[in-house]
Amino acid sequence: MYSNVTQLRSFFILGFPGLSPQYYGLVSALFFFIYLIIAAGNIFILSFVMYERHLQKPTYLVFCHLALNDLMFGTVTLPKIISKYWFDDGVVSFYGCFTQMFFVHYLGSVTSFILLVMALDRFVAICVPLRYPGLITNSIISVLCGFAWFIPVSLMVTIVYQALSLPYCKSNIIAQCYCDHISITSQACGEDVKTVAVTTLCMAMFCLLLPLTFILFSYAAIIVSIIKMHSATGRRKTLSTCSPQLFITCLFYLPRCFVYVANTVGFSFSLDVRILLILLYSLLPPAVNPIIYCFKTQDIKQTLIRRLKTSRIGVQIKVSL
Repeated sequence: MYSNVTQLRSFFILGFPGLSPQYYGLVSALFFFIYLIIAAGNIFILSFVMYERHLQKPTYLVFCHLALNDLMFGTVTLPKIISKYWFDDGVVSFYGCFTQMFFVHYLGSVTSFILLVMALDRFVAICVPLRYPGLITNSIISVLCGFAWFIPVSLMVTIVYQALSLPYCKSNIIAQCYCDHISITSQACGEDVKTVAVTTLCMAMFCLLLPLTFILFSYAAIIVSIIKMHSATGRRKTLSTCSPQLFITCLFYLPRCFVYVANTVGFSFSLDVRILLILLYSLLPPAVNPIIYCFKTQDIKQTLIRRLKTSRIGVQIKVSL
């Protein structure tokens, strides 16, 4: 038994270990700016699609689910690290840290399954376009996205329960900008730590690799269908309809794959660089996705331009009066 297990009442978010205190204000301001971008961009997408009834189609409903997920992820992860660098408040309660860990991994898993739904939408639209109106409707997309939110729940509850069952007898320092499974369980002791780590890895691979397998198959089939088209104009138009989904999927998966492959081949990073890479692939997609929606999706872009022109004309009329 570990006698000092009950003494651990809180964790301390370390952030970047090598960061000089003179840069704390700058880093907290940067994190706050990133959070504003994430919040403003994703709230705008949700509000815009809800307001514009003609955009309430399956493709844009998937965007809304992803925007909601991105907004929640930024809200779960950023306020505490901003507080750590801005107010020197890096303390998180024991159960608060596990709660944050649950949402960090849960929302990441949900993103993976929503990207699967997104790939399915484009696969049907391009590979079997005549059946698209019957197979992909708002109701079906809502059900599929509902499954994307529901499937990871039991897996993440299991992961958190297993982590909670471990005895914690090491430091309470979380060498990360938020509580995640690796940083928490690295402070655990006992023979069960390896078992929990292997179980968690298997569940994480299920949530990441199962959707990724279908996504790769879908986009491979889409590319083949595009290549077979005789019209160059048709190829460009079809490719443009799935380019937002391709950008979003690559933003989510490629950095993660790079880090995993680098670790597998033995290429090691310093702790600060590792934390920075994790933050990049965690926070870059939520910040950039709304920009991709607006500039790479024709319907949203054209609606925005039309609204801006209407507003400009309305202002000019008021000024002239």
